[in-house]
Amino acid sequence: MRDAAPSTPPTQLTPLTEPEPLSHGLKQRHLTMLGLGGVIGAGLFVGSGAGIAVAGPGIVLSYLIAGALAMLVMRMLGEMSAAMPASGAFSVHAERALGRWAGFSVGWLYWFLLVVVLAVEATGAARIAHGWVPGVPQWGWVLLFMVVFTLANLAAVKNFGEFEFWFAALKVGAIVLFLALGALAIVGLLPTAPISSGDPVGLANLTGQGGFLPNGWSGVTSGVLAVVFAFGGLEVVTIAAAESEDPARNVARAVRSAVWRILLFYVGSMLVIVTLLPWTSMVPGESPYVAVLDAIGVPGAGQIMNVVVFVALLSALNANLYGSSRMVFSLAERGEAPKGLLRVSGGGVPRRAVLASVAFGFVSVLLNLKWPDSVFLYMLNAVGAVLLFVWALIAVSQLRLRPRIEREAPRTLTLRMWGFPWLTWTALAAMGAVLVLMLTDDGARPQVLWSAGATAAVLLVAWLREVRASRAARSSATPATKRN
Repeated sequence: MRDAAPSTPPTQLTPLTEPEPLSHGLKQRHLTMLGLGGVIGAGLFVGSGAGIAVAGPGIVLSYLIAGALAMLVMRMLGEMSAAMPASGAFSVHAERALGRWAGFSVGWLYWFLLVVVLAVEATGAARIAHGWVPGVPQWGWVLLFMVVFTLANLAAVKNFGEFEFWFAALKVGAIVLFLALGALAIVGLLPTAPISSGDPVGLANLTGQGGFLPNGWSGVTSGVLAVVFAFGGLEVVTIAAAESEDPARNVARAVRSAVWRILLFYVGSMLVIVTLLPWTSMVPGESPYVAVLDAIGVPGAGQIMNVVVFVALLSALNANLYGSSRMVFSLAERGEAPKGLLRVSGGGVPRRAVLASVAFGFVSVLLNLKWPDSVFLYMLNAVGAVLLFVWALIAVSQLRLRPRIEREAPRTLTLRMWGFPWLTWTALAAMGAVLVLMLTDDGARPQVLWSAGATAAVLLVAWLREVRASRAARSSATPATKRN
C-alpha cells in the first residue's frame, strides 16, 4: 500500500506495478452485462416520460446527443482503464494526470453521489414493494433491501457479479421484448389502440401534433437536460474491471459492446414510443412504456413494468454499493481515506469499505424517510450535477495521459479514443454547454448551484491537504539542509 506522501508528479507516468489485493472473481459475462444493465433503470422506464413531454418526437435527437456524449466519455475511460486498470478507475487516472487534488476530489464526490443515489433507489424499490404488500411498512422494505445487498457485497465478489448478471439480463430482456412488440405494432402486425384495424401506424405521430420538433431545438436541448444523467452508471464497469480475470482485455471488450447497445436500446425505445403514441399523451412521472404496452393490449402492463422497475432499482442499488465501496477502498490505498478501510477479507472483499458505504446509505435512507422534502432534497441537489464534474475530469485526464502512454507504454493502448484529441475537446465543450443550459433552466439551476457548492467544498479540503503536505515536506527537508 502507498503511504500518504505526495503522489507521483503528474508529469511522469509510472506503471501500476502493485497488484490489487482484491479478488478477481468477476468474469467477462459479468462485466458485459454490468455495462449493459448499469444504465437501464428507472430513469429510462419512468423518467423518459418527462423528456418526451418537453421535446416531443425530438426526444430521439435528445437521446442521440446525450448518448453520443456518454459514449465519448466511456471510450476515454475505457482507454485509460485498459492501459491502467485499478479499482479507483477515473480517480486513479485523475491523480496520475493532474495530481493528488484531482484524484481526491473526483473520488470523494463520486462516492458521495453513489451513496445518496443508493438511498433513492432503496426508497423507490420499497415504495413498489409496499404497494404489493401493504402490511410491511416502507422502512421495513428499505431495511430488508439494505441488509440483503450488504450481505451479498460482503461475500465473494462473484456473488455481486451473479446478482448483477441476472438483474441486468432481466432488464435487457424486457427492453428487447419491448422493441420487438413495438416493431410489430408499427408495421401493423399487432393492433394498437386507438387504431384497431391492424393497419400500420405510419408516421402520423411523428409528423402530427406540431411536427417532429413541436417545441423547436429548445425542446431538444431541454430533453437533453432531462435525459443526460440517465446515462450515469456506465462508469462502474471500469471500477469492476480491476476484479476481473484479465482487467485490460475485459474492460476493453465490455466498453466496446456496452456503449453501442445502450444507445440502441435507448434511442430505439424512444423511437418506438413516439411512433406508436402521440407525444401529447405522455404524462411526466408515468411510464411511457406502460402506455405503449397498454395500447398494444398487453394484459397487466402496469404490473409488468412495476416488476421491471423494481428489479432495475435493486440492480442499481447493488451496483452503487459495490462501486462506492471500491472507490473509497481505492482512496484509502492512496492515503486519501482512513487506512482502516484497507482491511480485506480472505476472499478479497474490502468489507470495511462496504460497511462504511452502506452506513452512509442507511443514514441517507433515514433522512429520506423523515425529511423527504427538505434535508434529503438538498442532498439530491448537491449531487445532481456532480456527474458532469466527474466526466469533465475523465476527459481532461485522458488529454493529459494519452500522449504519455503513447510515449512510455504504447502496447497498453488496446482501446483507443476516437479522433483524439478533437473528439475529447468536443466532449468537454458539450459538457460546458449542458452546464450553461442547466444554469438557464429554472428547474435544473438549483442542482448546479448545490453541486457547485459541494464540489467547491471538496476542492477546498483537497487544497488544504496539499498545503499541509507541502509544509510537512519543507519542514522535514529543513534539518537536512542545515546539516549540509
